[in-house]
Amino acid sequence: MAKGLQGFLWTMLLLFCAIHELGSWAVHTAVEGPGLGQPGDPALLASGRVKRGWVWNQFFVVEEYTGTEPLYVGKIHSDSDEGDGSIKYTISGEGAGTIFLIDEITGDIHATERLDREQKTFYTLRAQARDRQTDQLLEPESEFIIKVQDINDSEPRFLEGPYIGSVAELSPVGTSVMQVMASDADDPTYGSSARVVYSVLEGEQHFTVDSKTGVIRTAVADLDRETQDRYEVVIRATDMAGQLGGLSGSTTVTIVVTDVNDNPPRFPQKMYQFSIVETAPVGTAIGRVKAEDSDVGENTDMTYQVKDEEGVEMFKVTTDSNTQEAVITVQKPLDYESKKVHTVVVEALNKFVDPRFVDLGTFRDQTIVRVSVLDVDEPPEFRPPSNLMEVQEDAHVGSVVGVVTALDPDTANHPVRYAIDRSTDAERIFDIDAKTGAIVTGKVLDRETAGWHNITVLAMEADNHSQVSRASLRIRILDVNDNPPELATPYEAAVCEDAKPGQLIQTISVVDRDEPQSGHRFYFTLAPEATNNHHFSLLDIQDNTAAVHTQRVGFNRQEQDVYLLPILVVDSGPPALSSTGTLTIRVCGCDSSGAIQSCNSTAYVVSATLSPGALIALLVCVLILVVLVLLILTLKRHHKSHLTSEDDEDMRDNVIKYNDEGGGEQDTEAYDMSALRSLYDFSEIKAGDGGGGPGEGGPGRNPASELHALPQWVQSTDLDFSVFRDYICRKVEQADEDLSVPPYDSFQTYAFEGSDSPVPSLSSINTWSSGSEQDFSYLGGWGPRFRQLAALYAGRRGDEDGEDS
Repeated sequence: MAKGLQGFLWTMLLLFCAIHELGSWAVHTAVEGPGLGQPGDPALLASGRVKRGWVWNQFFVVEEYTGTEPLYVGKIHSDSDEGDGSIKYTISGEGAGTIFLIDEITGDIHATERLDREQKTFYTLRAQARDRQTDQLLEPESEFIIKVQDINDSEPRFLEGPYIGSVAELSPVGTSVMQVMASDADDPTYGSSARVVYSVLEGEQHFTVDSKTGVIRTAVADLDRETQDRYEVVIRATDMAGQLGGLSGSTTVTIVVTDVNDNPPRFPQKMYQFSIVETAPVGTAIGRVKAEDSDVGENTDMTYQVKDEEGVEMFKVTTDSNTQEAVITVQKPLDYESKKVHTVVVEALNKFVDPRFVDLGTFRDQTIVRVSVLDVDEPPEFRPPSNLMEVQEDAHVGSVVGVVTALDPDTANHPVRYAIDRSTDAERIFDIDAKTGAIVTGKVLDRETAGWHNITVLAMEADNHSQVSRASLRIRILDVNDNPPELATPYEAAVCEDAKPGQLIQTISVVDRDEPQSGHRFYFTLAPEATNNHHFSLLDIQDNTAAVHTQRVGFNRQEQDVYLLPILVVDSGPPALSSTGTLTIRVCGCDSSGAIQSCNSTAYVVSATLSPGALIALLVCVLILVVLVLLILTLKRHHKSHLTSEDDEDMRDNVIKYNDEGGGEQDTEAYDMSALRSLYDFSEIKAGDGGGGPGEGGPGRNPASELHALPQWVQSTDLDFSVFRDYICRKVEQADEDLSVPPYDSFQTYAFEGSDSPVPSLSSINTWSSGSEQDFSYLGGWGPRFRQLAALYAGRRGDEDGEDS
């Protein structure tokens, strides 16, 4: 009974929907009516009579059917069906045989599955009527639609969540925050299942929502970010236009309250205290202060400034852009002795001020900063700091140049001592009194050597030399006229032989090492020794130069080719100093155009008309001559050094002393006597050529005995021994003057004695035994080294004469 009632209700609902939505969709395809068969269809009779066709209603099925029996959808029926079961009904298409089943005999269609309109809104199928026995189509196949009828089975959903919006604090009532939107899957064209309205479930004290559009707006004007910076608002969406029984969904909207600059900066303290030593350099940071601001972001950006005049002069305030702190730094050197405490007024103000909130009050604040200066032991200070002194260059040694003064700035006021940094005055040109600071000259000054002196003066505490100050002092040496003017260069001029009177030869200028403040002024005149000169004249041009002109007609270089013209130059002093310079004037031969050709018969001036090729050829020749001369000099020097080395090797002044008589050259084989022996041929000496001696000239003597009896060095008019004397003296002088070699303090002579000597012996033993009357006075002429030997032989000679008499 319950099932029948349920089926009846669904049938009535289906009928109501069909009437409400489509009116009467029931179509009866009678003979005259618009059947499913189309005109021209083969099923039409040739006589034009229309065959009977399909008869059924439009089909609807309600979604979400929950019954246990198949849901009746509708019936298809052909008007040719007489109810005898000869016609078989079939369907095909979407869901045929699965979702939708048909009774082959009655044509009733049932839905066997639960349908969801949100997934599929309609199904398209095709109906066939066949002869049950022949299976032939009795009616043309016809397409029909089964539409799924919507019911309110889907609640609204907020598909774009989560929602986050923002609104500025202190915004007026009704300020739009954001919009939310819910979506309902039900059919919006049928009933009110998809008509959604919005409402606020939580947060209605501060926000409202438009029921139709979902726009969220502020409900109050006093939203304060500093009190609460975010709100969680719950928005509900209900379908069926909010009627009872409608479905609903909700979402949470986060609303962030953004900041505006509605809070001024405020210092947490009204006074800050810092301390710093008085020697802190300019730019040293004393401390930091910060004003607090309840705002955030750029609304907290602020600037700081010093408001009082004293603070502006002594201190500087800057803003740390990262921390928004005020950094207080020293702007002027501090002095504990002058002021121990400084009071600074620091003001903070917002950088960006919103004009909408000016009426809330001033957006700035002030605080007081007390800076205590700490005392330290400071070095002396120079007063006043003048660093320029002047002194004349002719000042005597010990003259005072100036006085420097330094004082101890500390309260103790220790005595000060002075000194000069000798690294800046290594030559000790200046000295300083250690107690008074008086700077005096230590040496004779010369402005022309050094016109300025830069020295460093030290001032230190007498009992603590580590406390020292330095001051640079510039001393200018004032000029004194102590240098006479001089000709700028050794002037040389040339004059043509055919020169005419008044012809300019040379312009003279001078230089003066002095630098008078009023500038130089020189006067030129011929020297007194040239007053009788009739060849040239000197003209002072009055611009510190003078001009030399010819004073006669023509010159003859055969008579005189060079003239020396003394010129006297005097400066303006004081005192006036003068000097005489000489202008050398050469007489030269010139061509018709006045170009100089030659001077002094040896000088030759290349004519300006020579071609570049001729000049190059001339230079090449000169270069070749110079190279040849250098080569010859080099060869001569090399040859001379070679001969010198050979002489030093062969003729070395070896000194060997013998106390006994030996065998002549055999005892000194290291010494080659061939050089001396080759100068004279002693074999030509005859017995009668020498002077005295026993038995000389006797006819009975044999040559050998005469040769032995003849002294080696005999005075003969044919022999000149000066060459030996000069050579020996020269070698002795060279040995005495050469300090780079060891001294050779003795001398050796060889008398060619011994059995191998080609000349007679000079042995004193042989002479005494043979009674020789040899005259050794010539030994006195051999120099100081042989005077004693000459005196010795002279004494022996006197003794022999005494015995003979």
